[in-house]
Amino acid sequence: MDIRELATNYIMNTYDRPPETTLYLTHGRGPYVWDEHGKRYLDFVSGLAVNSLGHCHPHIVEAVCRQAKQLLHTSNLYYTEPQAILAERLVKHSCADKVFFCNSGAEANEAAIKLARKFGKEYRHPDAHEIITAVRSFHGRTLAAVTATGQPKYHRGFEPMVSGFKYAEFNNLSSFADLITEKTCAILVEPVQGEGGVYPANAEFLQGLRSLCDRYGLLLIFDEVQCGMGRTGKLFAYEHYGVEPDVFTLAKALGGGLPIGVMAAKGKAAEIFTPGDHASTFGGNPVVCAAANAVLDLLTAEGFLESVAELGAYFCWRLLELKLPGLVEVRGLGLMIGAEFDGDAACMARLCQEKGLLVNCIGGKILRFLPPLVVTQEEVDAALMILQEACAQAGKA
Repeated sequence: MDIRELATNYIMNTYDRPPETTLYLTHGRGPYVWDEHGKRYLDFVSGLAVNSLGHCHPHIVEAVCRQAKQLLHTSNLYYTEPQAILAERLVKHSCADKVFFCNSGAEANEAAIKLARKFGKEYRHPDAHEIITAVRSFHGRTLAAVTATGQPKYHRGFEPMVSGFKYAEFNNLSSFADLITEKTCAILVEPVQGEGGVYPANAEFLQGLRSLCDRYGLLLIFDEVQCGMGRTGKLFAYEHYGVEPDVFTLAKALGGGLPIGVMAAKGKAAEIFTPGDHASTFGGNPVVCAAANAVLDLLTAEGFLESVAELGAYFCWRLLELKLPGLVEVRGLGLMIGAEFDGDAACMARLCQEKGLLVNCIGGKILRFLPPLVVTQEEVDAALMILQEACAQAGKA
C-alpha cells in the first residue's frame, strides 16, 4: 500500500495533507530534503523551526547515538548527567535561575500557566489567576494553551474555553494596562509572533510590559518556543530588547529534531513549584537532553549567531530588492521572516514546492520563511530565485 494511502487511512485527519500535493519525504541532509522519487528540495520550513541546524547534523546524530547506547530513559525520580548539564547551561546562558523540562512548546506554556496561577495566589491576591495574552498570538494546542492563544479560529468547537484569559493588542501597551485587575497574575507574549504572521514586538512595548509587571507584582512570561534558540540572531529573543522576563518557554529548535520543552524562571518564580505541583514522565529524557547539549555546542560557537543576524538582514534586503508583484510588507528578526502579499500566497507556496523550495503559508496571505540557521547566502539566493519564478507564474495564472 502507498505511504500516502496508509497515512490517510490510519492517521486522524488533523493536518491539511492532500495526497496529490503533499510530499512523502524520505531523508534529509543540511538544508535539503528528498522525496521518494529522489527530487531534492530546499527546506525553508525546517520542521516549523525545529531543524534549525539542518537535517541530521553529524554532531547531533553522534550525541544521540552515543547516549542511546548508554541510557534511553529513566524516571525523573533519578538524576541523569545530560539533563543536569543541560539545565546548568541553559541557566548560565540566560537570565533564568532554574528550569523545568517537558516535551513540547504547548507543555512548556502549560507549565508556565500553572506556575503563574500559583505565584499570583501566593504573592498577589487569593483570586489572582488571570493571564493577559495578545491578539494574534499562538501558544499551543492543549486546552489552556489554546485558550491563551489570541485567535478565535483555534477555539471553535472546543468551547467552553478555560477561564482566566484576557486578550490585548500586540504592541499596544495601554491595551494591556487597561485589562489589569487584582485578579491578574501574569502577562504572556511572544517577543516575535510566529503563527500569527511573523510580527516582532517593539522594544518600547516589551519594556513597558516589564514596567507594568514590576508595578503590579505580575509575572512577565515570554513564549520563545519559535523565536528562541538562535532563530532571531540571539540565543534568546528577549536579548534584542533589553528586557528580562520572569519566565520564558522554549521548545522546537532546542532538541535539534527531537521533542523537548523547557520552562525557565528566575527569582521567586523559580521557587514557586514544590514536589507534586507539576511533572512530566518524558521531560528531560537523557537522549533528548544529549541532543540539546549538542545543539547548544553549535549555537554558542564563536560567530555563529552573528552570522544568523547578518544572513537574516541579507534575506530581508533581497526580498525587498526583488520587488515581487503583490508584496505588501517584509517582517522579521534574524532568520524568522514573513512576507505578506495582497494575492494568494498559498498558490505561491505550492508553486515553490513544485520548483524545489519548501515554504510555509499563514492565513492565505503570508509566506513564512524559517530556513536552517546553517543555510548559506548562496542557498538563500537560490530560494529567492525560485520564489521570484513562482510569483511571476502565479501572477499569470
